[in-house]
Amino acid sequence: MAVLKFLMWCVLFVVCWPLALLALILYPFVWILLLPFRLVGITVDGILELLHALLTLPARMVRFGAAR
Repeated sequence: MAVLKFLMWCVLFVVCWPLALLALILYPFVWILLLPFRLVGITVDGILELLHALLTLPARMVRFGAAR
């Protein structure tokens, strides 16, 4: 994936070098700006996984008991 991004940047650099340099300079700022959204996404994903585990626990316990 990183190689593909690099190749796309090289093509952009050949086609329009000022835009490629601007993208290279702005990338860290955009990454820092989007970091809180990523953290919220990780938190929400964890909460949903916990709820799924709690809601399916009785079914897993019955399935585990029936297997013995």
